[in-house]
Amino acid sequence: MKRYDVIVVGAGISGLLAALTLSKHGKKVLVLEKRRNLGGNCNSYMVDGYQVDTGAHAITHLIEGPLKRLMDNYFDFLPVFEDYGHYYIRTENAFVKVPSNLKDFVTFDVLPRKDRLLLSQILTKAFTLSSFGIDLSNQSVYDFLPKNLSKDTYDFVDTISAFLSGRSMKETSAQRVLSGSSFVRDSITQEQFDAMIGRLEPKKSQSTESILASILPYHLHASLQARMTKVTQPFTSLERLATNNINYSQGYPRKGLKALLDAILYSLPETVEIKNECEVKSILVQDGKVSGVEADEIYSSDLVIYTGFATELPRLIKDLPEEYKANLGGIVHSKSLTIWLGLEKEFPNFNYTGSEIWFKDFAYWATPISNYDHSLAPKDKQHIGFYFVNDENKSDEHE
Repeated sequence: MKRYDVIVVGAGISGLLAALTLSKHGKKVLVLEKRRNLGGNCNSYMVDGYQVDTGAHAITHLIEGPLKRLMDNYFDFLPVFEDYGHYYIRTENAFVKVPSNLKDFVTFDVLPRKDRLLLSQILTKAFTLSSFGIDLSNQSVYDFLPKNLSKDTYDFVDTISAFLSGRSMKETSAQRVLSGSSFVRDSITQEQFDAMIGRLEPKKSQSTESILASILPYHLHASLQARMTKVTQPFTSLERLATNNINYSQGYPRKGLKALLDAILYSLPETVEIKNECEVKSILVQDGKVSGVEADEIYSSDLVIYTGFATELPRLIKDLPEEYKANLGGIVHSKSLTIWLGLEKEFPNFNYTGSEIWFKDFAYWATPISNYDHSLAPKDKQHIGFYFVNDENKSDEHE
C-alpha cells in the first residue's frame, strides 16, 4: 500500500493549487483525477484553429487576491495577464460601461433616474453595514431593493446577480455582490500572509495543519481572524464605493486559460504524483479519522483534500453525521452554457477588450477573447464566447 503525506481528490484548479502549495513545503502529494484532462474548468482546447476555453472567464483580485498570493509564493513560472478592460451594457440603443462607483452609477442613464438614485442609497447602506463588520451573507440582493423599481432595473440587478452567483437576485446574497464587485476585500494581503506563514523556506518542512490554517479564509480560522484585526486596511468599503475601478485588478491570461494551468503544472515539484482517469470510489475512515482512499487501488494518508462537489461526499464517506448530510442537501448546483463563435472577420461591434452584458430577455455575457491575443483565432478572424445561465425550470434540451 502506497503512503502519502496528502491525497488530493480532483485535479481542477483548486486541487492542483493545493498540491502545489503543500508540496512546496516538503509534502509528498498524490492527486487523483477521474477525467483524462487536468485543470477542470481552467483549460483550453483547439477547435478548427480557434482556442476554446472551458467557459468565459475573468481572473479577478490580481492585485492582492488569493491567486496573486499563491503565484507570488509558489509559482516557478508566472503567466502573463492582459488588462481585462471594462464591463459594458448593450441595449437596443446604447453601449455603455457598467458603473463601478457612485459617481458613474448616478450618470448610468440605461436605468431610470429615480431608480439610479434609489439604488445608490441602497449601495451606500450595504457598504456602510459591511464596513462596520456586519455580515450580509444571509440577506438576499432582492431584500435590499425597494419594491417600486422599473422592470428594466429589476432585470439589470437580476442579471448581474446571475452572472456573479448563478442564481437569481432573490437567491444571491448581498455579500456576494459586494465581494464580486471588488468593493470588499475577500482575501488577505501579502504582508498578512508573510506574518502568518513566513517566507517560503524550501528546506524547512512545516506541519500540514499549520500550512492549511495559514491559507484558509479568515472566517474559517479563528487565529487568522485575530491577526487580521491588528492590520489597518488602506481603503474602507466606503472609500472603495466612491473610487472603485473594477477592471483594475482583473485580467485575462495571454494564450488563454491553459496558460494558467500550464504555469501550475510547470511549478509542481517531483514530490507530486498525478494519476488521471483514476476515479476515487471511497474516502476511507478508521476510528473517526481519515486513513486514505480507495481508487484503482488503496492509497494511505492521514489527510485527504476533497475538491469535488460537496454533495458527492455522502457517497464517498460512510456514516457522515445526519445533520451534515442534511446541510449538504441544501446545496443547489447552477448550470450555465457557453457558446463559442468563430467569426470569419472582425466585427466593429466587438472592437473592445472586456465583456458585455445584455440584461433583457435571454440575458447573456459575451467576451471577445481574441482581442486580448490574436493568436487565439486564425488570422483576421475573431473569437467570441457567449455565456448564459440556464433556467433551472426548463430542461437542458430546451436551453
